[in-house]
Amino acid sequence: MDWKLYLALSFVMFMEYAVWAAWMPVLAARLLGPLKMSGKQTGWIYATFPLACIFMPLVSGQLADKYVNTESILAVAHILGAVLMFIAVRKTTFKGLFVVMFLYSLCYAATLPLANSIMFHHLGKVYDNIDDVNAASANIFIWAPVAWAFIGWSLTGWRWIFKTGEQGRDCLYLAAILSVIMGIGCFFLPDTPPTESGTTPTTESGTAPTTESGTAPTTESGTAPTTESDTAPILQAMEMFKDANFLIFIAVSMVFFGLMQFYFLGTAPFMQDMGIPAKNVPASMGIAQAFQAIATLFLMAKSMEVLGIKWTLIVGATCWFILYLAYIKQKPRWIIVACQPFHGLAYVLFVIVGQIFANSVASDEIRGSMQSLLFAATTGVGLFFGTQLAGVVMDKFRKEDKFQWRPIFLVPGGIALVSILVFVLFFKS
Repeated sequence: MDWKLYLALSFVMFMEYAVWAAWMPVLAARLLGPLKMSGKQTGWIYATFPLACIFMPLVSGQLADKYVNTESILAVAHILGAVLMFIAVRKTTFKGLFVVMFLYSLCYAATLPLANSIMFHHLGKVYDNIDDVNAASANIFIWAPVAWAFIGWSLTGWRWIFKTGEQGRDCLYLAAILSVIMGIGCFFLPDTPPTESGTTPTTESGTAPTTESGTAPTTESGTAPTTESDTAPILQAMEMFKDANFLIFIAVSMVFFGLMQFYFLGTAPFMQDMGIPAKNVPASMGIAQAFQAIATLFLMAKSMEVLGIKWTLIVGATCWFILYLAYIKQKPRWIIVACQPFHGLAYVLFVIVGQIFANSVASDEIRGSMQSLLFAATTGVGLFFGTQLAGVVMDKFRKEDKFQWRPIFLVPGGIALVSILVFVLFFKS
């Protein structure tokens, strides 16, 4: 891979997640604090994102696979998102902010799977087999956690200097500015046209990608993904649900993405209630992303090689379980910060490895739609129901404007344990 392509794909990965990192981890503190919203209202504001992810990734994936260049969709969506984020800064009521955040989420949700598909598309043209593609992707995926950590620490530094942490609107300004940079940058990305349906993907050497054994990629059931020219790519991707192993993977992934909302909605106010200053919260949560970057570079590929996909995913899921145990324990205070790396490890070993697994069972004709299907199920349906559950649980255990954090985090901890056992027993490696 030449350095120009690497820089281009790294730019996409870094900026895509920098935009998300600017607001997702810390907006809840603004909603529950200065804006005085309830846990249920906060849950609905956060639910705008998964609601959009239920269908927008499917739309953008279909467009990218058949009609429009991927980089064009990325550019337009991020520029529109920037405009909406600037508007969101001025919204202080639940109804007004809900509408704007939903419109913003429609734009951003369309871009998430395309950041992956544009990477896999170009890596597939460089390398002769899919195992090399998966290995090379680690050097690009690493920029996602680097972005999260960098933005978290940068926001903390900003708040230290300019004392903007109490109101929390700075995170929306930051997301808007980053979206502008991303949108303009996407116009200069490598040409990524729709793949003609019914064609066989080839590398730069003119051969179709294969596994190390020299065979074409297959699903877990041993069959090649369908590529009928008269079938829409998203429908071809949905054919994977007939594979019981893939269905279990999707179902458990949806559960853990839902439980992640307890982390995103709860961690910032939880840390503040435990005595960690608001200005230090972004940097404290940024520790997770620092370890995520390290794990992506040094642990992900090795884990898949030594443990295989199944046990790598199980280790990742277990990291979330350990994190919630620490939240339940609560004291000493340092343990809350010290356990942040477990979120980073979980994200790499479960989420990113899950994306690689989905890519490995998809043909080039449906690569965008497969990533879109995964995002729709997890970041869409999973996060939506997780957001609703987290909001209801937080309201149930809120008395006199104070959250009872131990019973709140017992809920995701218990569900995580059951889900891990289901995956161990029923998912076949």
